[in-house]
Amino acid sequence: MNKIALVDDDRNILTSVSMTLEAEGFEVETYNDGQAALDAFNKKLPDMAVLDIKMPRMDGMDLLQRLRQKTTMPVIFLTSKDDEIDEVLGLRMGADDYVKKPFSQRLLVERIRALLRRQDAQAGEIVADSEETKVMERGELRMDPLRHAVSWKGNDVSLTVTEFLLLQALAQRPGFVKSRDQLMDVAYDDQVYVDDRTIDSHIKRLRKKMRTADDDFSAIETLYGIGYRYNED
Repeated sequence: MNKIALVDDDRNILTSVSMTLEAEGFEVETYNDGQAALDAFNKKLPDMAVLDIKMPRMDGMDLLQRLRQKTTMPVIFLTSKDDEIDEVLGLRMGADDYVKKPFSQRLLVERIRALLRRQDAQAGEIVADSEETKVMERGELRMDPLRHAVSWKGNDVSLTVTEFLLLQALAQRPGFVKSRDQLMDVAYDDQVYVDDRTIDSHIKRLRKKMRTADDDFSAIETLYGIGYRYNED
């Protein structure tokens, strides 16, 4: 049974969403501020966290930043309807996805399931002799899907599930262009719609992380109006 941490200062959301998730077979822990959640996470991490952004004591952005220092577990942000800046910042800081308030609880459940399925696959719980599970080496890049491990020039790089899947999709065929729609299909289920900005934010975050291993990293090329391409030196 997957454990989901729900962090929001709105008690109505905590109550209604936790009831829905429990009915769907999840174990749910609820927290009404970021500091309470962080204190609990320091003892034991859940399988996924769903975070509101604006909360007392410690907001969702600060909590995410601290989480990304120690874990790549999937994180979904709950954002205000018109707060696009928070959406972009959240993705750039390492969130895997976001859902706008007010939201369909069915949509939230589907996004949670989609990210958990991908995490399980990367962790090796779904093992098959395929291109998706073999260790891949492309020049200075090495990716081990079953261990969710990435290195560049021998330096480890910590990626979220979504970032890993996007890099894997691009690097599998160096020199070939992947459109944003194709990358959406890789990172999200068919029933989950995301816009172009979401993919762009993930790619920006991915590049930033790769540059922690190499300031001159430039293997991911943007083709404006078309998509992205991985270039193998």
